[in-house]
Amino acid sequence: MLADEIADRWPRLFHMAEAGSWPSIQRHGLLSAQALCDLYDVRQSQRDELLARKRPHSVQITHPEHGTAWVRDIKPNNETVLRRTLVGMDEASWYRTLNSRVFLWLTEERLGTLYAAYRGRGHDVLVVSTAKLLAAHGGEVEFCPLNSGAVHAGAVVTRGAETFRGLADYPWEERRRIARREPVVELTVPYAVRTSPISSRTSVPSGWRRGKR
Repeated sequence: MLADEIADRWPRLFHMAEAGSWPSIQRHGLLSAQALCDLYDVRQSQRDELLARKRPHSVQITHPEHGTAWVRDIKPNNETVLRRTLVGMDEASWYRTLNSRVFLWLTEERLGTLYAAYRGRGHDVLVVSTAKLLAAHGGEVEFCPLNSGAVHAGAVVTRGAETFRGLADYPWEERRRIARREPVVELTVPYAVRTSPISSRTSVPSGWRRGKR
């Protein structure tokens, strides 16, 4: 699949950030957990806790210049199943792989599922132009066929070095046969996304739910 075909099929991408994140995103771009730790000068001992292990809760970090930011939890992750289904890397390497990326959903339905998991918290929802993002980050973008941060008790799909694949290497035809409606679940960008592809930002109303536009 070519970049323009992807932009035609999924013209908008979605990312949900903690409420109040927008001013920082405007200044620094949309940052991965690793990039946030770099920007906030997080000490090494805390970096290992944040980036190489499961985060059962969201963690607030602070900086005298940049203020506060949140590193979101990785709750839906059964570590017993993760160990069983990981291929070619250990758990710490997998967590570092996740934390080195910015994740974007290709559908509002996926966004709605994430929002439902964080009811009661405020959010900044970013709408990203797929065409502009691919123009700015095309060579870096990698795709994933599943929700990489969620490993449930019944999971059987393996994860590892081959989970994230570039545009030319992603198994589009195979994925269309397996999941025609949703051949790709996540679009990821290593480290950070420039602000320029972000076309709009909104605070999610308290009554918003999956399926509501």
